[in-house]
Amino acid sequence: MARLIIMGPPGSGKGTQAEVIARHFSIPAISTGDLFRAHVRDKTELGAEAGEYMDRGEFVPDHVTTAMLRQRLEDADTGNGFLLDGYPRNVIQIGALDEILAAKQQALEVVLVLTVEDAELVARMLQRAQEQGRSDDTEPVIQRRLELYRDETQPVVTAYSQRGILLMVDGSGDRESITAAAIAAVEKALAA
Repeated sequence: MARLIIMGPPGSGKGTQAEVIARHFSIPAISTGDLFRAHVRDKTELGAEAGEYMDRGEFVPDHVTTAMLRQRLEDADTGNGFLLDGYPRNVIQIGALDEILAAKQQALEVVLVLTVEDAELVARMLQRAQEQGRSDDTEPVIQRRLELYRDETQPVVTAYSQRGILLMVDGSGDRESITAAAIAAVEKALAA
């Protein structure tokens, strides 16, 4: 059993690491972004509601995100665990996740946070913007996204730190080294 969360600022490589780490533990990586897109694509009631917010560039409300996640965690492939990417984003969602897991007599085991210095994050995202032709990813926009991330997620990091299930892993350097360090840290925590 491996019930995990991965967190990290924009540009930290969190999505890439989530896929590799989930594969290693034979559990699904569940990204809220993917959930939103799937519900919108499948024209579900939740997807229609989420789409209205996404079209305006606003955050999808907690109750919609949580309802999607609750449904997803009922799928058979989550029987041996999961790795959440993008949830919980705030303290309200921590409580909702606790309730979902308590109803299944389960608990979260590890919250992995990738840490990267702002200068490296900005450089990575500017490079990605150039490679992908994203003219909207300017340095001021990137700085604002990092600020929002910190404001929104710091209380989440603090809450899980107080529970003793938080692991900080250096997200700088080459991808393979980061993956190896993250997997080793999670395996050690799960074995404890």
